[in-house]
Amino acid sequence: MYTVVIPSRYGSTRLPGKPLLDIDGKPMVQRVWEQATKSGAQRVVIATDDQRIQAAAQGFGAEVCMTSASHLSGTDRLQEVATSLKLDAQHIVVNVQGDEPLIPPTVIDQVADNLATYTDAGVSTLCEEISVREDLQNPNVVKVVRDSRDMALYFSRAFVPWPRDAEASSNGTQLSDGLWYRHIGLYAYRTAFLHQYVEWPPAPIEVLESLEQLRALYHGVRVHVGIACDPVPGGIDTEHDLAALRDTLSGKG
Repeated sequence: MYTVVIPSRYGSTRLPGKPLLDIDGKPMVQRVWEQATKSGAQRVVIATDDQRIQAAAQGFGAEVCMTSASHLSGTDRLQEVATSLKLDAQHIVVNVQGDEPLIPPTVIDQVADNLATYTDAGVSTLCEEISVREDLQNPNVVKVVRDSRDMALYFSRAFVPWPRDAEASSNGTQLSDGLWYRHIGLYAYRTAFLHQYVEWPPAPIEVLESLEQLRALYHGVRVHVGIACDPVPGGIDTEHDLAALRDTLSGKG
């Protein structure tokens, strides 16, 4: 038993009004919500601070929770929702990003099941092997290093782990070694963790890398990172991403 929360903000520097942009006849947030409702979640809630998103979501039948406009992260917004819904301390909440209209319902179930299984983890998330060499040095591709139990050792925008003996760091690096993984920004939390998280100030490494999941590691919380059971398309961040998705759904891609 778990709840999905979809944080949805109207403001976006690269795609203003992103949640309400039309994708083959439906706003983006509706497509995300429809994918989430196909998962095993007992409840799917859209969390927003914008009345335009609230009106659109209620129009297609979604449950909406209005939240503060002052939140700095989606995790802060989730905590407010968990408080408003009076969720039990051990209840699992899955954060589904509001700009991933093709997210497979299977991975939503997977990340929730992983947190329920690994009781010593405070957070669970997913990853996939990096297959494109350029991604290793792309700071927009977040890398994760895991231990023998698939717990995160570190998340970074840098090329990690670093192959010390590989000439020029890229030549001689075999991507098939199963050492390099891209982090997928899908999270499951227990409500108790969310209440802890918002009490902690941003961690120095979190600020440095601009990765909020590092706050959990900084405070000694274990983060389970499973390999996604299905491919997870990237989010819609640019006009190019949006055009490509529209072409795909219309049969042109």
